[in-house]
Amino acid sequence: MNKTVFERGSAGHIRIHVLPTARFKTFAVSLYAGIPLNENTVTTTALTPFVLRRGTASYPETIQFREQLEHLYGAGFGFDVYKRGNYQIVQFRMDTINDEFVSSDDSLLRKTFSFLGEVVTKPVTENSVFREAYVNSERETVRKKLEAIINDKIRYAAERCMEEMFRGDPYRLHPLGQRKDLGMITPQSLYEAFQQWLQQANLDLYVVGDTTLAEVQELVEQHFHLGRLASPRYVPAQSHLSGEDVRIVEEVLDVNQGKLNMGLRIPVTYGEDRYAAALLYNGILGSYPHSKLFINVREKESLAYYAASRFDGHKGIVSIQSGIEIANYHKALEIIKAQLASLREGQISELEMSQTKAMIRNSLLEMQDSAFDMVAYDFNRVLSDRERPVEELLQQVEAITPEDVVDVANTVELDTIYFLTGKKEV
Repeated sequence: MNKTVFERGSAGHIRIHVLPTARFKTFAVSLYAGIPLNENTVTTTALTPFVLRRGTASYPETIQFREQLEHLYGAGFGFDVYKRGNYQIVQFRMDTINDEFVSSDDSLLRKTFSFLGEVVTKPVTENSVFREAYVNSERETVRKKLEAIINDKIRYAAERCMEEMFRGDPYRLHPLGQRKDLGMITPQSLYEAFQQWLQQANLDLYVVGDTTLAEVQELVEQHFHLGRLASPRYVPAQSHLSGEDVRIVEEVLDVNQGKLNMGLRIPVTYGEDRYAAALLYNGILGSYPHSKLFINVREKESLAYYAASRFDGHKGIVSIQSGIEIANYHKALEIIKAQLASLREGQISELEMSQTKAMIRNSLLEMQDSAFDMVAYDFNRVLSDRERPVEELLQQVEAITPEDVVDVANTVELDTIYFLTGKKEV
């Protein structure tokens, strides 16, 4: 396996991470901007990239914006808004072909930085604020995305479970914001929030491709004029157990299939030594087709249309999702709890261990074939302040014993049970 070594630097209070490599035919560029999840800023932060994608000072019309990407030999541009731990992250991505494979009069990497820098620092404005038509249009885009969640009952149940589990914590907030706040956002208020966001966000810029750290630093200095006064750093979330009774929430909607979701606290995060054991715990519990939830809840008992678990190593939670017949609620809950108990009691086969290690290993190795996947993995280091090379994690996973998994299992605390049902009598 090729060893992945990012070179680190900074410019203009932006952290820079460069992986010089000729393995790929493109330059993969990612800019991460993260601020603490906060009820007062979550909606304006979510709306901002939607408005930024509409136009810049040089390309004020959206069609001009898109044509410029075509001039970059069909460069890809996109963004995501999500949360990691207690932070709301906006990630901009560009994928540009390496100059070696085209005949260009100027460096395409330079043109890429010119374009991305303008997107972030020189949006199109009218009367010194965001263009009103763009704000109005993208505000409706975000509103429709938030409203669409309730139509996707799997997503809706997952979000509602987290809202209930973290009802007193900013983590309850959806990264796309709150519908109730959208109507109050004006071009001026959004522009003011955008300016503050640029100053206060953690900014990390990644480049993977045939370049150097020195070249990228120069490009940042040329094209990202932010006037930032500081380089804030992420503060990793501290995992903790609540010590409270299990919270049971039932919600009635017009559904034919019940959604049983469970939130568990696990006092292990990405930066901790037991992280590899927690990966094994979650993998054996519900991440894969051979996992206990899939085999025992879905296959053997035929109680669930789907049953799986997910481990969030930046918040210290394991979430369980299942789709069941409404009448099977109590039986399904009992069997899911039995799988949690079996892990605590050490009922772990050699096959479960070996298959789970193989799945994790394959996932980590496949990641090396994608520049953006390697960037996403390395960004965990920034979020957690823990250097964990892929090679090191692979070794740690291979060394995990069933006893290590049991130790983690006995720290897991069931916090919230959320059931989306269509019948009150269940």
